[in-house]
Amino acid sequence: MDNLENKQIYPIADAIAKVKQSAVAKFDESVEVHVRLTIDPQKSDQQVRGVAELPHGTGKKVKVTVFTSTQKKEAEAAGADLVGGEELIDKIKSSGKIDADIAIATPEMMPRLATIAKILGPKGLMPNPKNKTVTEKVKEVIESLKRGRVDFKSDSSGNVHQVIGKVSFDVEKLEENFKTFIEALRKSKPEAAKGKFVKNVSVCSTMGKAVRIIL
Repeated sequence: MDNLENKQIYPIADAIAKVKQSAVAKFDESVEVHVRLTIDPQKSDQQVRGVAELPHGTGKKVKVTVFTSTQKKEAEAAGADLVGGEELIDKIKSSGKIDADIAIATPEMMPRLATIAKILGPKGLMPNPKNKTVTEKVKEVIESLKRGRVDFKSDSSGNVHQVIGKVSFDVEKLEENFKTFIEALRKSKPEAAKGKFVKNVSVCSTMGKAVRIIL
């Protein structure tokens, strides 16, 4: 985030265009947004957590695992990549592995997930009511995730990092995704955080230097 191309600040579209022009990797790099907040990361009541549904997705296919004993057919029909109940938990427990980008669960499964919490937790896959990954609305959540829903939260330094697409995306699509994310981030401002919330914002590609944005 501090690896800025220079100290100049650009309008959103111009900054994104510069990021696209400077991307030189042989693969389709991700476009990342890095936001420095004014929160105190040491205070639990100033932690930031939120959800944004990017209109054009991130360009990455999201692997969704669903833990449920009551909505298996609904989860499969909605496009979940892996669905199961006790048998899936036992399989993960014995192997110590899970191939997923996000996991959701229906409420009755939560007590049973305690047995694999040490596997899910470090990977950020433990379902949580706060980001709606513990839900009865399985079909709705899966479809939202597949469309481009992303969950974000502040790190130990009080910053938020989020992928908003690929370098191959049009500037307009990346700009729309950026604005959607920033709006959701602002709405997630904790009540305990007073005054100015966003200190500065920069955008970069996976291998490129950051370009600071005017908000």
